[in-house]
Amino acid sequence: MSAPIVVSAPGKALLAGGYLVLDPAYSGLVISVSSRFYTVIRDGAPSVRPNEIYVRSPQFIDATWKYTVTLENDDVLVSESPHSSSNRNRFVHCALQLTLKLVSEWNPKDLAYFLSRGLDIAAVADNDFYTQKHEPGEACPSIASLSGMPPFCPLNVTLSDVQKTGMGSSAALITSIVSALLLKFGVISKEGFARRDGSDRVLAHNTAQLVHCLAQGKVGSGFDVSAAVFGSHIYTRFDPKILAPLMDVTEDFSNFAHIPLRSVLDPSAAVGQDKPTWNSRVIPFQLPPLVRLVLADVAGGSSTPSLVRKVNEWRSKNAQDAKQLWTSIGLSNKSLVDSLRELSSLYSTDTEAYEAAVHGLTFLPPSEWAEVGTSGAQRAITQALYGVYQAGQATRILMRKMGENAGVDIEPPTQTELLNQSIAQAGVIAGGVPGAGGDDAIWVLVLESKDASEAPLHRVEQVWRDFKQRTVTPLLATQSMDIGARVEELAGIRGLERAITTEDYAKSPAKLL
Repeated sequence: MSAPIVVSAPGKALLAGGYLVLDPAYSGLVISVSSRFYTVIRDGAPSVRPNEIYVRSPQFIDATWKYTVTLENDDVLVSESPHSSSNRNRFVHCALQLTLKLVSEWNPKDLAYFLSRGLDIAAVADNDFYTQKHEPGEACPSIASLSGMPPFCPLNVTLSDVQKTGMGSSAALITSIVSALLLKFGVISKEGFARRDGSDRVLAHNTAQLVHCLAQGKVGSGFDVSAAVFGSHIYTRFDPKILAPLMDVTEDFSNFAHIPLRSVLDPSAAVGQDKPTWNSRVIPFQLPPLVRLVLADVAGGSSTPSLVRKVNEWRSKNAQDAKQLWTSIGLSNKSLVDSLRELSSLYSTDTEAYEAAVHGLTFLPPSEWAEVGTSGAQRAITQALYGVYQAGQATRILMRKMGENAGVDIEPPTQTELLNQSIAQAGVIAGGVPGAGGDDAIWVLVLESKDASEAPLHRVEQVWRDFKQRTVTPLLATQSMDIGARVEELAGIRGLERAITTEDYAKSPAKLL
């Protein structure tokens, strides 16, 4: 029996570029976060028959799916078994059908060999991807209490009943499954996958983008999959025409049994003069030192597709006004990114001055930073931090204007109040609603001074605890410093082996884990 293949992929937060990122003329700032989705692929147990794939999500009740793979000439057909315990899972089924078809174009012998032993696939997620419920009367969880929870908490609900926190769970799931399958069947190597811009990682990205688009039934911007694969970066979308021929195929995945995919997905495939290419741009990015990303799950909820549809409708009917607004938001977003990059440069130039400036500003609200009487290097650092604050506030105003024009709440009034209170705290730099906005999440950037007795993070948490209009729960996720999806060792991830091997894990009391 071969060693298990384990791949993790991070969630994301789009700090700048909501709606604009759908247009290749604009870019978005997407931060990959420390919370991850894990896929574990092992050879099938004795109960798994040849050419059978058993997929399970052990954190949920009745989350198991069985598939049979039929190989005939060049065709690869993945069929769901009627004995699956759950409703159909489009994302998993699509990932298996397309990835295995692609594998057959690379390594048909390896495909047949490994499938002859059957496969067991388990997918689990860090706690941050799902709303952590608490009993009536209990205090809302804090970052400290969440840190004490066991990893991969069982949720004791079905997959359809879970509440998500909006961190890109489907993109992280698809990326981890696709990458693990490509590694299992030898299409990509661990060494090649470890390189950020290597062809192996790009192939995993292209395949995950296609799977995600087909499973959702539309070609989105792709920033969530891109963050899951490449980590934090400034993202400019790919030309959707690259996937147009495949998106036109009927929803029945069996049609992909005989459709070649390598010519579309392989980054080294020949490019014809009239053939669209994978032309997305990924510019690596990291938040500056002593700046922490904090996310919160807000008990509200908005439908992203309906928000996007209404904004697009307004834009198409008001092209000139929309262009002016999009241009203004794009410039404001650029100012935010430029100021953050400048801070990283200033830290490298004079670390001592940078740390001193940050320490001083942790005791002042950002609205007062422009008046701070410093000089030299500390003055430049203070001005750059104030520039982040100004750009963040300007973008919020413009995004609210976009929502008003389209008749939707991109930053609803309750979110505005919550963000205003949060950003008014000493040591807080900026904040907003991630992605398409709505009523379900916020992000905040806070300063982290090593010497401050009362950290800005604690002040923000207090605001969230005291907020009456909504239940606001912080998430553990911070910025991930890794390149994105990565290969893991099963024994190296705390709690992972227990989660995928414990019978009826979904019903296990978390406190006993």
